[in-house]
Amino acid sequence: MRARLALLVAAVSVLTLIAFLVPLALLVRTVAEDRATVRATADAQSLVPVVGTADAATIRLTVEQLAAESGRPVSVFLPDGTVLGAQTPRTPAVALAARGQSLTGESAAGREVVIAVQGRADGTGVIRIAVPQRELTAGVTRAWLVLALLGVILVLIGLLVADRLARTLVRPISDLSAVSHRLANAELDARVTPAGPPELREVAGALNHLATRIQVLLVQEREQVADLSHQLRTPLTALRLEAEALRDPDDAARITAAADGLERAVTGLIRQARWRHAPAQPAASDAAAIVADRVAFWSVLAEDTGRAVTLDLTPGPLPVGVAADNLTTAVDALLGNVFAHTPDGTPFAVRLTRETGEVVLTVADEGPGMPVGAIRRGASAAGSTGLGLDIARRAAQAAGGRLEVRAGPQGGAQVLLRLGPPTSARDA
Repeated sequence: MRARLALLVAAVSVLTLIAFLVPLALLVRTVAEDRATVRATADAQSLVPVVGTADAATIRLTVEQLAAESGRPVSVFLPDGTVLGAQTPRTPAVALAARGQSLTGESAAGREVVIAVQGRADGTGVIRIAVPQRELTAGVTRAWLVLALLGVILVLIGLLVADRLARTLVRPISDLSAVSHRLANAELDARVTPAGPPELREVAGALNHLATRIQVLLVQEREQVADLSHQLRTPLTALRLEAEALRDPDDAARITAAADGLERAVTGLIRQARWRHAPAQPAASDAAAIVADRVAFWSVLAEDTGRAVTLDLTPGPLPVGVAADNLTTAVDALLGNVFAHTPDGTPFAVRLTRETGEVVLTVADEGPGMPVGAIRRGASAAGSTGLGLDIARRAAQAAGGRLEVRAGPQGGAQVLLRLGPPTSARDA
């Protein structure tokens, strides 16, 4: 915008100066020519009394003196054909003046002033003074240079003023852009100081109001999520009490551990909803330990439903750049999908390997396969919430990785969760 405003001002200034300076330059040249012509005419008029009354010798002496003083060729044409002073041929203007008409005409060398002198006894004399071109244009070049310099200075001043004016417009716009980018990066406390023209001040106020409104809506949404999550603690407490009442200690321990894990997840959800901020330290966890723990948990249900589990884990530790709670939730989502979307007795395999720069978790089953669009958030062909794969995808993205869904080698679905290293390791 600054460049375009400067270009606009420069174009307007140049056009205005051309419209003003070109006529002024022509006027300067005309004034210089008229000034030289007036001086030559005055010199010629001073010779009229001498030419009209004196003899040839006196006239010659006066003409030579005037030519020496003025630096112009001066000629006097007497009626008998004698030429005194500069010996120049008779021009049409001289012939016309010999008939009694004084005039100023153009010549090849510049301009000539011709005056008819009447009153001599032998006829009409003619005084001719030639004005050379250099005298007609004396001072014109310097005046034109001064005008050109003045024009350049005026254009530069116009550009300077335009740049200052553009700054007053561009700076508030740049501030608006910077604040909008900060808001897009979840810096909801970013605000812009209203500045510039009234229109930009109004936009700045609207942007600040929008940011405030977003903050209010997010706080309300987080409080609702926190309240909903808190309500889950009551049935969890009842579930724990029921588990303690079981006669089989193994079942009681397993259900109690599941209830504790679920309560930890609910507590983490409440904290995340109410106190959402950037983590003080980079997120990191051991994928080998988490995957082994979650497979052991789901293996009990797999045994109850007649599912064969194949486990292939690379010895740990395998550090990845995602928090332990988030990775646990992602692994549970992938394993839970196997139980939710395949019939009982369907075998599945879990494989955790280390590849170049990342850790890859593969969950493959021999069921009917993954429907098209299942990875889209909220999409489910089995009546579930449709959030499981999206949770896993976001966990992978948090670790600098990605989620891939493809057909398995034995039929069914194969889901790959690619996880990058912790942030510190990535920066190194």
